[in-house]
Amino acid sequence: MATPVRHPTLGILGAFGLDAVLVVVFAAIGRASHSEAPFAGLATTAGPFLAALVTGWLLCLGWQAPRAILRTGFPVWAVTVAGGMILRALSGQGVQVAFVIVAASVLLLMLVGWRVVAALISRRRATD
Repeated sequence: MATPVRHPTLGILGAFGLDAVLVVVFAAIGRASHSEAPFAGLATTAGPFLAALVTGWLLCLGWQAPRAILRTGFPVWAVTVAGGMILRALSGQGVQVAFVIVAASVLLLMLVGWRVVAALISRRRATD
């Protein structure tokens, strides 16, 4: 059987793209759960977290190990949550304790969770 050709750039873009999509999904779910239109105002809600996500990727050099749980997943998550909250506060948006807890929990499941699933799948394939 032929070994698939790996394209590192596609892996990096795919990982970053998935992170970005998950942040937008988080924002849309949050808006919908508060009876706000999920798409109207989505940029205002997701924007601070997307800016923080980019910062997290830059700070931890995420492109060097985009699927790494400890090296990339946790730092990107931490910067996305903390930076997103700081940017929300600076822009006059709410930053209640309950929101911080929910955002941190949901983004942990999303940004670190997909990396955990990917690692489990890779391990399973390696043992098959």
